[in-house]
Formats: sequence, structure tokens, C-alpha cells
Amino acid sequence: MKGIAIGFSDTSKEILKRLKKTEFIDEIYIGSSSKEEKNEKGSIEFVNSKKILVENWDKVDLILFVGSIGASIRLVAPLLSLKDKDPGVIVIDNKGLKIVPIIGSHQSNVQNIAFQISSLFGGEIIETNNSVEKNFLNIDSFGYQWGWKRSGNVKNWSKLVIKQANNKKIFCKQLSGNNLWKNSEAGNTIDDLLDEEDKQKESTFHISVFSDKKNTWHPPHLWIGIGCERNTSRELIEDSLENFLKANNLSPLSIAGLASVDLKKDEQGIIKISKENNWPVKFFTTEELSKINTPNPSSIVLKEIGTPSVAEAACILAAGKGSKLLKEKKIFKSVNSSKSTNGALTIAVAQSKNQYSPFKGEIHIVGSGPGDISYLTNDARKALSKCSIWIGYKMYLNLIKPLARKDQVLLESNLTEERERCEKAIKLAEEGIKVALVSSGDSGIYGMAGLLLELIQKISKEFRPSFEVHPGISSMQLAAALGGAPLMNDFCSISLSDKLTPWEYIEKRIAGALLGDFVITFFNPQSLERRWQLKRAIDLCLSYRSGNTPVLVGRQVGRGNQSQSFFKLNSIPIQDIDMLSIIIIGNSKSTLVDGIFLTPRGYL
Repeated sequence: MKGIAIGFSDTSKEILKRLKKTEFIDEIYIGSSSKEEKNEKGSIEFVNSKKILVENWDKVDLILFVGSIGASIRLVAPLLSLKDKDPGVIVIDNKGLKIVPIIGSHQSNVQNIAFQISSLFGGEIIETNNSVEKNFLNIDSFGYQWGWKRSGNVKNWSKLVIKQANNKKIFCKQLSGNNLWKNSEAGNTIDDLLDEEDKQKESTFHISVFSDKKNTWHPPHLWIGIGCERNTSRELIEDSLENFLKANNLSPLSIAGLASVDLKKDEQGIIKISKENNWPVKFFTTEELSKINTPNPSSIVLKEIGTPSVAEAACILAAGKGSKLLKEKKIFKSVNSSKSTNGALTIAVAQSKNQYSPFKGEIHIVGSGPGDISYLTNDARKALSKCSIWIGYKMYLNLIKPLARKDQVLLESNLTEERERCEKAIKLAEEGIKVALVSSGDSGIYGMAGLLLELIQKISKEFRPSFEVHPGISSMQLAAALGGAPLMNDFCSISLSDKLTPWEYIEKRIAGALLGDFVITFFNPQSLERRWQLKRAIDLCLSYRSGNTPVLVGRQVGRGNQSQSFFKLNSIPIQDIDMLSIIIIGNSKSTLVDGIFLTPRGYL
């Protein structure tokens, strides 16, 4: 994604600067008709808007205007050509309150970006897209969100979109790829193709690795096994691969990666092709390859390098568990003496059970705040808007469900299934999908961030999907705000759950915090299974602090039935405390006066 943003006046500067920090804007400008406008050092460059558009029209995927819709339309109108070639265009007002996608909401994925911008600025997205009004799936663009690539010309896809707009049934024949998209509200508007009636063929798009249909989304399932002579040219590999796929009705858009023996780690032809196409390459030792049963073992290859198969064995290994050898090996040799097409190679193809594209996948670990949507940060909203799938504990997802679009899928799970949620998020991101892993509060404070990152570290860095941690407002912060300012001086938080941390460690930490006179927040204070730990912790506090020390107990903070109560350390109603409670215990300087819980910073 490459994009530029152009403001029409000085008042757009702050919006432009914030846009520059996003992943979809590379350069920002302020349009000026004056040739004598000077650019101060460090300021945003003043440009002739028309000139900068002409120079960038064929080079960028997205153009953002900050200012007038009318001026934007007059600028882009003379440059418009074909729907699949024009960049997407979005117009934003100078305050970021109105976001209007006007060109290319399908091909350039502009609709999704507009939602992210809306979340970033807290603005309203104004859509004129027919699919939004009728809850339709954007059949000609939704696959990008699922890590797929599209074949078929624009005219044929447009015919399908027009049929959909006229309320005609649209069918899908899916042979491969992740099918969770069908669980979205918009996905439910598409019918499965159960037969091959002619009248349905014209209203059908396909999802497969094959290349013989007019309108097809191609998930990355194909692993190309390559064995070659030393210094086989890139050109011969490219030509042979193209011919091999074409002969077998397989789409190059479905290639997940390449595979070979580790002796070829420095083979320039393979390396160059992988980099140019952004395909991962998996290399295997001869010992690993020798363990794979293949239909066409070679005694010559065994004698040469120590394994009877390279191409077939490597693609099967790369495709992983549950894969199948889709096409057996074929040998290609140079037919002329040209240096550009020298060498010889063997190609085979395996199809993986799951699609694979970790370079496209993203995991966004989102802290959703303590409850009410109003506590969700704009950064978290932006992250949620860009993800096709949200994964989380059912109660937490329900709190933010009103923000979900009709094309997004929510995967709910139970409270104790943290590892399963993380593993699911990683698996989906490896498939090339953008996933939001949702925690309540701040995901880095007793949330999902730690476990997710522990599991991510186990994946080789070269095959690791990208990730980002999005902080949220912790229930500790909200509880403190409801009570006054008890965390104004040094404080710490301690979880009283000993399911993952031995109690002896917890007790040492409490003692250390008390010795240091920290304000202490207790998370997970008491459950039906853990009935003695809270009393033990309070008794330990009383051995260091006065019984009159102020205490705040917040329950369900940030939610509709939230409550907060003040107590003294020696009168906490332990029997009323549960897992939905949070406890803040003051230090030796904390006070509770007229319902204001305060730990002085020392200013007075």
C-alpha cells in the first residue's frame, strides 16, 4: 500500500501529520496555487495539487484529500480511467469528523481504510456504497481481507456486482481457503453453489487454486518444490514454473511458497524469485527429505546429494500436516545455449490443508478497556476496524460488538481458553488474515499480550506474522478515577490468583510492596475456588499498615452496574469480594476525606 495525502489549506496540517503516522500514507502535502509559496524547514511541503496528482496517479494506491469534496472531485475527474487501475480516493474534513470514500472502495480496499481513519479520528464515515446499505458482501474485494488474490477481468466482476445490486442471488463455489467469511452477516448473503446449472454459473464466483474460471479468488495453498542443477538461471525457473502451472490448470496467485533442499540456500535463481514475489522459502536437510515417501524417487539424486527426492519431498514437507502431493514432479531443461536460460530443474506441487501467507497476516492485541465502549481508545478502534476476525472471551466481545461491521467475524470462547485463543489467532495470521485478539482492560496487564508473545517467540522470525500491542484503559485506572486519585504516588498491582503464580511468590511480592510503602492494587482477589488467599493478603497488610488505612473496592467498573465503596483496611467485607472486584489499598500517606481517596504527591 502506497498513498499520499493532500490538504487544501493550513488548517489541514494537524490532520495531515496524524495521517502520516499511519501505514497507508507515505507523503503529505498542502496544495497551493502560488508558485512563490515558500516551505519552512520541517514544515509540510506546499505543492501544486494538480501537478502532484498527475505525477503520482499511476504510482499510488490511495489518495487522501483534507478539505472540500467539490475541489477533490474537480481535481481527480480528468484523471479517472479504469476502475481497476485508478487509486482509491477518500475525502476528510479539516476536523476529521467526516470521512467520505468517493473512488475505488472495492479495488483499492478504500472502504476498510475509511473505517480505520474513522476510528483514528473518532469521525463518522459517510458511505454511498450500495453494498453497505443492503448488507451485501463486497464480492469483488472481500477476499483481500482473507489473504487471497483475485483473477478475472474487471468487467466480469462488475457484472456480478450489478447482479448483486439488483437483488439477484450470488453463488460461491469454494474448494479451498478459509471459510470463516461465511460466518459474517454479509457472508450469509452468498449461497453455496450445489450444482453446475448454466443459469447459476453466470452468477457464481469461485475460491480455489485453479485457473479455469472467470471470477476466482485464489487462497495461497500451493507449495512449489524445486530441485535444480547448480546455477540454474532465474529465467529458466520462471518459465518452467509458468508452463508447469498452466499445464496443470493451477493459478500462480495461489502459490504459498517455495521449498527445496538446504544445499540450495544460496541458489540465486530461487532466492531472486522468492524475493520478487514475496514468497517464503523453506529449506530442508537431506535427512528430513529422505523420510518422506514420494511416488518418483531417484537413485541418481540419492547418489548425488543423499536423498531420493527433492522437489516432491520438499513441497510435501513445506505444505505440512494434512497436505497432499497435487502434481508429481516434472523435469525441465534448457533448450538453448543462452546464458539467461541455462540449467535444469525439477518441479512438483503440494497443496497444504490451510492457506499460508504470514507476510500478509497481522495480530492486533487489543485492550478493550474496562467495559463501556466509551473507554475504548481510538487506536484500539482503528485496530479493530482493520481486522477481519475478532477473537476473545464472549463477555468481552459482547461489550464491543456494536462496533463490528457486517463483514467481520467474531470468534467467541470461554474464560479459561486463553491458550486456545492465542493459538487460533496465530494460525489465522499465518494464513494471511488480520486478526484482533481482544482482552479487557489493558492487554499487557494480566491480559493476552504476554501469552501471545510467548507463543510468537517459538516461531522462526522469518516466518512470523507481524503483531502489535494496543494498550487500553485498565480497570485499575478507572477504579482509581472513580475514587479520587489514590495512585498519585508510587504504586503496584498484584494478582491474588495462584493458578499461574505460586502463592509463595505472591506473598513475597505483597511483603515487598508493603515494605516499600507502595499503594497496592489487588486483581483477581477471590473466586469460588480460592477462598483463603484474600484474607491472608489482608492480614499481611495489617501487619505493616494501620487498620485505618483507606481502601477502595470497585466492582464491575466501566459497566452498567458498576459500584465503588470505601472501607478501612480492618473492615473490608471479604465475603462480598469476587473476581469482578478490584481492591486499592492506600499507603501510609493516603487519606479519605469527604469521599475523596487521595495519595499525596508531595506538592503541598
